[in-house]
Amino acid sequence: ICDTCISEDGKVAAIVEVNSETDFVAKNDTFKAVVADVCAQAATTNAADIDAFLAETWTKDTSKTVNEALAAQIAIIGENMNIRRFEKVVAADGFVESYIHGGGKIGILVEFKSNVYTAAVRECAKNVAMQVAALRPQYTNSKEVSAEYLEHEKAILMAQIMNDPKEASKPEKVIQGMIAGRINKQLKEICLLDQVYVKAEDGKQTVAQYVAQVAKENGANITVKKFVRFETGEGLEKKEENF
Repeated sequence: ICDTCISEDGKVAAIVEVNSETDFVAKNDTFKAVVADVCAQAATTNAADIDAFLAETWTKDTSKTVNEALAAQIAIIGENMNIRRFEKVVAADGFVESYIHGGGKIGILVEFKSNVYTAAVRECAKNVAMQVAALRPQYTNSKEVSAEYLEHEKAILMAQIMNDPKEASKPEKVIQGMIAGRINKQLKEICLLDQVYVKAEDGKQTVAQYVAQVAKENGANITVKKFVRFETGEGLEKKEENF
């Protein structure tokens, strides 16, 4: 499951994914407590990667490393567990908000740069986190999209056009316009701030427009700096048993 934790002032947050072998154990309160402890440790760590994190001293029992503490819990629970990944976010000039979906299936952190830390601004951040959970953006904004990614997508679109005699016969300028239009449509789907806000009353308001509206209503300067989205088991191949 995924879990998140945030300091009282909202400045420091962590997100972790800890895997168990069965869903039965994942719903176990002892396992959930272990995951919460791992998340609390991740919020204090300076480890650069998972190996360094596992090798550091376990804050709840300094005679053990994180890995040794995990091994002890595996012995108690009776099932293998794995601390798969973590990320720590420190907001120097704002705060972090979190959201957990589906009982830990998806975990989100969103960092806001903001000079205001009111309930209304925090609710806005929570709504943005829910957006990330629901619509799986890949980037915060279009400036983060690499030139390599765009060139790759343009090449795919060009190949598709060339394979369609009706489209391939159009003038070069028209074809380039078609590619630009399709790229822009794609960016609106994969960039968080360009996505249509899921709770938009008019069905058109983007996330950027929603955040700007909340900022104006609360006399705040808000920038969505980054998000982290963990989904349990993403990227892991399902093991197939052949009996």
